[in-house]
Amino acid sequence: MAQRGAQLDSESISCSICLDLLKDPVTIPCGHSYCMDCIKEYWDREDQRRSHGCPKCRKEFIPRPVLVKNITLTDLVEDLKKTGLQADTSDHFYAGPEDVACDVCTGRKMKAAMSCLVCFVTYCEKHLQPHYQSPAFKNHKLVNPSKKLHQNICSRHDEVMKIFCRTDQQCICYLCTMDEHKGHETVPAAAERTEKQKEVQVSRQQIQQRIQDQEKDVKLLQQEVEAINVSADKTVEDSEKIFTEMIRLIQKRSSDVKQQIRSQQETEVSRVKELQEKLEQEITELKRKDADLKQLSDTEDHSQFLLNYPLPSALSESTYSPSINIRPLRYFEDVTAAVSELNEKLQDILRDSWTNISQIKVDVLLPQPEPETRAGFLKYSQEISLDPNSANKKLLLSEGNKKATLMKQQQSYSDHPDRFTDWLQVLSRESLTGRCYWEVEWKERGIDVAVSYKNISRAEGLDECLFGANDKSWSLYCDTDNYKFCHNNIQTSLSGPVSSRVGVYLDHRAGILSFYSVSETMTLLHRVQTTFTQPLHAGVGLHYVYLGSSAEFVKLK
Repeated sequence: MAQRGAQLDSESISCSICLDLLKDPVTIPCGHSYCMDCIKEYWDREDQRRSHGCPKCRKEFIPRPVLVKNITLTDLVEDLKKTGLQADTSDHFYAGPEDVACDVCTGRKMKAAMSCLVCFVTYCEKHLQPHYQSPAFKNHKLVNPSKKLHQNICSRHDEVMKIFCRTDQQCICYLCTMDEHKGHETVPAAAERTEKQKEVQVSRQQIQQRIQDQEKDVKLLQQEVEAINVSADKTVEDSEKIFTEMIRLIQKRSSDVKQQIRSQQETEVSRVKELQEKLEQEITELKRKDADLKQLSDTEDHSQFLLNYPLPSALSESTYSPSINIRPLRYFEDVTAAVSELNEKLQDILRDSWTNISQIKVDVLLPQPEPETRAGFLKYSQEISLDPNSANKKLLLSEGNKKATLMKQQQSYSDHPDRFTDWLQVLSRESLTGRCYWEVEWKERGIDVAVSYKNISRAEGLDECLFGANDKSWSLYCDTDNYKFCHNNIQTSLSGPVSSRVGVYLDHRAGILSFYSVSETMTLLHRVQTTFTQPLHAGVGLHYVYLGSSAEFVKLK
């Protein structure tokens, strides 16, 4: 039980009216608890009022609540009395070093309950009661206890500072308006507070919105981390399966080569042994003949020699080659050479493939600030060349296919399914992903600087082919006195300095497309925030009425 009492907040078992342990505790509708006699006496003094309030939170109740003894608190208080903790609970109401002390208490000061902005005095619960009971204090403003009440007093005139000087941005008293702040713009402090409160509220809303946005970003980044981990685990698993299959295949080929060698070994050894046996048989027969001839040669009796001498016959030739070429350890050198060649090829393949694999970079979508200077944009400069197979036949491509000029006569381009047949347009060879930047220099007037998916229509005469008139392309129309942005056939008029050079910044992963007017400085004309589902191609479009107009993709240094 002692442990239970030690964990309690002593304020919850003490009466804030008598500052003692609760006696016959009752809990009123707002949730605060008091001694039954204390709250009755308090409300009896308020009988002339139509409502009865809580001494602590000042919430009022109509009609006067019926008081019912709180059995749970009663039992708890009785248990605490038995543990001898009453003195500890009373200590809770005395002010400590970090607490705001009552200005009225003498001797050991009690904790402050409220500060009055009219009296400029801080009170404990006991000394605060007159503010609750007497009509004279009805209009006094009570706030949470503060150690800084003295800051509301003018150090020069010893008066309450209820006026705010907007000229000097400081609080002053009414006497200050007659001397050093005379002629300044002044307003009541409450009125200035109201205005500043509005600004605080706006700032809070902005902060809270930013918190929400950043919490959303944190969640997105967490999802990105999880996606990276899942993708990495799957890639490791898939790679291990592929390498395991490659190892299995190599092992199988190794086994096949081994089996092939052993089979050939068996065949060749069998053939050689067969030859060896036949040669040994011939040797045995020749030795027998040689022995017979030796025996005949050793006969001393001439008659016997002649009687036994066989008819002369030449030795029959051997059916085998008189000499056999021996090639120690070189019978299967061709196989060894072939395996070595395969090994070299595999090493070349693995080396080249590993170079490609090691150069793969995982492009995680993290917030990337858009460059602020032209030098910053040039770090992402992209060389653009125009695709002759996409150029309308009225467009002359020059300067290494970087410039398109509107001509009166058709060019001798061959037919191609990628060619724009009705609109004077051309797309780049390069597909654009990641972050890149390029600039287009235009002359005369009526130029479209665009980006588009490659699958934009080409041969139809409808808007399906026109840059900006569909959901597959985004276009900035440049004229001598204005700009217009167009996407999905929705036009937006833009303001900004007209320049003969337009800069285009693309962050494909982040879905950002920005157009800039480029001169001595760069001025943002329009920014698009979307989701790109395919690689993009840069493009330009010209208009029939402006012969000689041109657009050139500038080579950036």
